[in-house]
Formats: sequence, structure tokens, C-alpha cells
Amino acid sequence: MISKWAKRFFQMAELVGSWSKDPSTQVGAVITKHNRIVSVGFNGYPHGVSDSADTDEREIKYLKTLHAEENAILFAKRDLEGCDIWVTHFPCPNCAAKIIQTGISKVYCPEQTEDFLSRWGEKIQVSQDMFSQAGVEVTWLPLDILK
Repeated sequence: MISKWAKRFFQMAELVGSWSKDPSTQVGAVITKHNRIVSVGFNGYPHGVSDSADTDEREIKYLKTLHAEENAILFAKRDLEGCDIWVTHFPCPNCAAKIIQTGISKVYCPEQTEDFLSRWGEKIQVSQDMFSQAGVEVTWLPLDILK
């Protein structure tokens, strides 16, 4: 059984992710401390860069896009030591490094679908190994309870 706060923060991450203009993948992140929201972020282009995700070629889009975790960390503009992060998709290794480096101590993420694992399994393993080595706790949230 997950807490009402876990469900709320995950739902908030989903809502924030829906703000992304990326038509194929909408990712949200919510950073919290003591059940208070510290920051939010979604995947998208940097401020001031044309939001042409629907017209840019895939490779160019990837080069321009900030991940939800990055945006949440940058937007926080404060010490994140001991905070938690709630994400709609498991962090990639680059985001895992940033999460570790900022002192975020817990990552909450929904269980991943078979499709997601088939596409991103190797990167997920790298991120999991990094979190494990750095002492960052990962909690997998059951999909059936979150909806």
C-alpha cells in the first residue's frame, strides 16, 4: 500500500509531464522535502529556444531537450540535499548523475512497462547501479495503485 502523499506526488509528476510539448514522450518530475513541493520540471527545450519539437528531426530534438529531472533541479535554485524526486519515467544515467550530485536521497518511479524496459533496459541498469553505489534509495511504485 502506498501513502496518499506518494499517490499525490506521482499524480503531480504526471500532470507536470503533460505540460511538455513533446508529442511522443511527456515526462514529469517533482522534487519534495517533508511532503512539500520544492520544484517541478518537464522535458522540453530551454527557455527562449523555439518549441519546435514537432518539426525538429529526432536527433536535433534530443540534443535540444532538457529532461524533466534536469529542469526540476535547475528550477529549484536551492540546496536539494535530502530531498526526494518523483518521476514518471526512470532517470537516464545523465539525470541519475545529477540527482546523485545534488544530494537527492530518494527516487520514486512507477514500475516500468515491458515496452519501456525493452527500449531502455541497459540505461536503466546503469542508473540503478549508480544509485546503488551512491546510496540513493529507489522505490518502485506499483502501476495498478497509481491510477
